[in-house]
Amino acid sequence: MATIVKNNYQEKYAKEIVPKMMAEFNFKNPYEVPKIEKVVLNIGIGKIMTNQKNNPEALRRIEELMFLISGQKPSVRPAKESIAGFKVREGMPVGLKITLRGKKKDDFIFRFINLVLPRIRDFWGIPLKNIDEKGVLNYGIREINTFPEISKEQLPYNIGVEISFVPSIRKKDVAIRLYQLMGFPLEKTEKGNSEKSSKK
Repeated sequence: MATIVKNNYQEKYAKEIVPKMMAEFNFKNPYEVPKIEKVVLNIGIGKIMTNQKNNPEALRRIEELMFLISGQKPSVRPAKESIAGFKVREGMPVGLKITLRGKKKDDFIFRFINLVLPRIRDFWGIPLKNIDEKGVLNYGIREINTFPEISKEQLPYNIGVEISFVPSIRKKDVAIRLYQLMGFPLEKTEKGNSEKSSKK
């Protein structure tokens, strides 16, 4: 099971984030204030499965690791077609995906901010370029053992994970403010913006 960490996200959202967002963006009622709708985790395993000759045991071990960091069993993404050059056959598992909602989503967000990011070496903040025009924040973890639930001894392969935080509103500026208020350590400005402002 994933490590259980007590968080007060819902309380903070209602008491702190909603009032500030309503004041800053002129939302007329609390239900208009955006929140993170879902968190999506993706792991590419095509290379691993090829090296392991499509061994079901390799797939099972990676599924267990994803369950440890999320508390939810992943769905398998099979290859849609065979690619001879990469030794990939149609139907072969090439990815694993998890979509978190509700309490599991809130617990993951809290642990990501407070436990995972502080464990990344030379971390100076999440670049604003990681947030697309629809407000989705994408962040890649190179080594899955950055999550405290997993030790190096449990890691049989070199595995990274791509994480997407999907807001309920598709506006970048509003989403950025939501992430800031939630405690995501974002960089202050996008690269280039600070230089432009200093020339004015």
